[in-house]
Amino acid sequence: MSKITMRTLLHWLLALSCTIGTLAFAQQQAQPAAPQAPQAQGRAEHLLGSGDTIRVNVFQSPDLSLETRISEQGQITFPLVGAVTIGGLTVSAAEQRIAKALRDGKFVLNPQVNILVMQIRSAQVSVLGQVGKPGRYPIEQAGAKVSEMIAAAGGVVPGASDVVTLVGSRNGRQVRLDIDLPAILQAGKTELDTVVSNGDILYVDRAPMIYVYGEVQHPGVSRLERGMTVMQALAQSGGLTQRGTERGLRIHRRDASGAVKVIQPGMNDPVERDDVIYVKESVF
Repeated sequence: MSKITMRTLLHWLLALSCTIGTLAFAQQQAQPAAPQAPQAQGRAEHLLGSGDTIRVNVFQSPDLSLETRISEQGQITFPLVGAVTIGGLTVSAAEQRIAKALRDGKFVLNPQVNILVMQIRSAQVSVLGQVGKPGRYPIEQAGAKVSEMIAAAGGVVPGASDVVTLVGSRNGRQVRLDIDLPAILQAGKTELDTVVSNGDILYVDRAPMIYVYGEVQHPGVSRLERGMTVMQALAQSGGLTQRGTERGLRIHRRDASGAVKVIQPGMNDPVERDDVIYVKESVF
């Protein structure tokens, strides 16, 4: 055989080898992969507990699919296996435990288990203060947010603050957050709507108040609105009487140490929580 013919044959063999490799790779890629159920939001943090409802799927074993509620003992009864304790485990750890039970019992050679949390009952949040129904409420869906828990508690009552205070722990550290409800619900800043976690306490304080007395039409206590100025506070109290004078305005304000300071404000100065505004009588 000539050198040219041998070289041509080698080229053909190399091309045939590449074609076979390409076809094998394509066939491998075309094989169906195990379907992945959508993961619940907040899955990595939630520990399964009694009362939680879960759906368990085993790939290519539809007879082993199960939707069940975790018992008070933290167990579920799984087909072929029997009782499996998954209370206190993360979702991934529970998947591994069920898979091990199926493998050890020689029921499934290489089980691929997937758990989807359908409803959370083991995690609870306390909602206190100025809400319709204070109490403890379950986090029924992973990823539930502050506004949803406030709604579950009947919403805020008249005279309540716009701000919800969250006290809880994240990553082993204590946290305290102030959540601005109007910013979330009216301004659409949904990124401020914090996801709640088991053991969180949500507290709605009374609305901040101010006190106006002296020479005004309607002295007394009134709600401090956002960005309220001295002029707006006086207008809310009906304005000055004929004997009142703007030059006689004084604000008694308590500082962080608890000491009371007397301030002579301008009409456009901001008013703060618990300020006491006094309007003196004109001497003329």
